[in-house]
Amino acid sequence: MERVRPVPSRRPGRATAPRRADDLRAGAAPRRRGRSVVIGLAAAGLLLATGCDSVSGIPVDDPATGAADTDMSIPPAATATAVAPAPALPPVPADAPPVGEVPGVPEAAPALQRFAADVRAGGLATLQEACWTIPPRTTQTMYADPDAVLDALAQPGTATDGTITWTDGVTSVTAERDQVASGYACGRVFPAGVEPAHDDADARHTVRRYLARLVGQPLHPDDQEAEYPLVCAANPATWDPQGSGAPEPAPLANNPGILTGTTGFTDQLIGSQQLTPGYMSVTAPVTNASGVTQDRTFVLADGDNGYCIGEISD
Repeated sequence: MERVRPVPSRRPGRATAPRRADDLRAGAAPRRRGRSVVIGLAAAGLLLATGCDSVSGIPVDDPATGAADTDMSIPPAATATAVAPAPALPPVPADAPPVGEVPGVPEAAPALQRFAADVRAGGLATLQEACWTIPPRTTQTMYADPDAVLDALAQPGTATDGTITWTDGVTSVTAERDQVASGYACGRVFPAGVEPAHDDADARHTVRRYLARLVGQPLHPDDQEAEYPLVCAANPATWDPQGSGAPEPAPLANNPGILTGTTGFTDQLIGSQQLTPGYMSVTAPVTNASGVTQDRTFVLADGDNGYCIGEISD
């Protein structure tokens, strides 16, 4: 199997500011987002009882630690299967909770009203299925207080640099504008005044999605690279996980076939740790076509729209 060069150890005192994943993501095609009514992996029966959320029965992830996940497992001999297209969105419910208008973005309120209706209904499984780009346990934490989410959404929203925010001074809810354009947008919830950020659970979930695609079992029918880029772009050459001050093109973009032939991965053993500011290292046991399983290291860059994978090594 072809290899990229291993990532060298961090150089003390040479960390740089985080790179924008918006600039690093390969492919400029807009991402279409929509509400899911089925999780591909769950439908394929690939979950282990010991790694499932007892409420929803779908994978979980712990956003508070960098320890190995205990989410799910894909059998070593998993094979590609056809994935049904996502259904069309239903109309906004007539009794949907109010969502504040956003100047210049008239489609924002209806998109968040669909989400708000699910929040009010209190169905965690529905929210986890709809918000499949977010780690399931993260949704469990963020949406634990539906009233707080709905109170924030009822306030007027503001739009800046691809993100829309609603806040009541206590709780803030943010949504990406490309999600809004799809008609259903999952809000991320933070205390008011706290800068929205992605964490290690988001990094592990990015790797999980990437590997699930490779074995033919994407978490959602729409989860394809053309619509939801997970690979950092080679250009502009801003890849510098060691903080060396000498950025280069993200290696994976120029070697996308490094894991060709992958047949499975052990999701319970996905782990992560901070590498340098703006970069995360994620490890996962990956099984190749010969049935050999070995740990692979993924290096990811953080940005406004989440993590992208820029390098994979042994």
